[in-house]
Amino acid sequence: MKQLLTLQGHTLPVQAVAVTPDGRHVVSGSADQTLKLWDLERGEAIRTLEGHTGWVLSVALTADGLRAVSASADETLKVWDLERGEALRTLGGGTHPALTVALIGDGRNAVSAAEDPTITVWDLERGETIRTLEGHTGPVYALAVTPDGRYAVSASGDKTLKLWDLDRGEAICTLKGHFESIHAVAVTPDGHRAVSGSRDGKMKVWDLDNCVELHTLRGHTRAVNSVAVTPDGRQAVSASADKKLKVWDLERGEVLGTVEGHTEGVNAVAVTPDGRYAVSGSGFNEETLKVWDLVDLTQAETGRPS
Repeated sequence: MKQLLTLQGHTLPVQAVAVTPDGRHVVSGSADQTLKLWDLERGEAIRTLEGHTGWVLSVALTADGLRAVSASADETLKVWDLERGEALRTLGGGTHPALTVALIGDGRNAVSAAEDPTITVWDLERGETIRTLEGHTGPVYALAVTPDGRYAVSASGDKTLKLWDLDRGEAICTLKGHFESIHAVAVTPDGHRAVSGSRDGKMKVWDLDNCVELHTLRGHTRAVNSVAVTPDGRQAVSASADKKLKVWDLERGEVLGTVEGHTEGVNAVAVTPDGRYAVSGSGFNEETLKVWDLVDLTQAETGRPS
């Protein structure tokens, strides 16, 4: 296990982390109401994006890496030009904090959720609502979209996940099995599986084709706040309030390694497109991002050569 970098600059907890498609930069969102664009090679912030008036809770990046979309407790989404560091558009302005956002396909459309149970599909170019998805009975804390852009998976405080057909605006199935609110979800690159993380510290792997549970992953002792899947779809990295990250074998449902180094709860995690590194963001009194050698960790724990 090797910690490569610590990125300092936010003044309140880091709530969201996303890596650009070329793997060179990270975008973070914080309770300090800003986003920051980081250069991973130099280990420093390139620019700070200001404009939100509430915690930045979620960040998603377009496929070309030129734009970011953020969701904030100020009840809005913002579309950002990362090169210029400017907000291009503000969406929403409702009556509930925007908790999560995910992009669809090439990033022309997005799906978001606020503290109420509804999910909104957006046309980002026009700044208009395409449709609203209804069915959850609690806040939707996390969203993930399949790579083909056809389906979304939502994770809710009602202790369920739902698989949605985005074209029809209908729920295909409801995934039940968690016993506490679900705060994290990610989809594998082939679009056939999802990984969820709950407040009870447990994670689950789901078969989306058949809407069934494949594995329960146990190991964290507090809430799982974020989940990222590696590009090959074989592993997942989880971030927890227990101050640890864990790397999981999704086929076997087993833990491959544990990362310890944060001094506070870990709120967010992302994996670089080459699967080599994980980037995590932490909470109050630490407020940093850390970059980890993911390959080094799994080799050290399993004894497998590169």
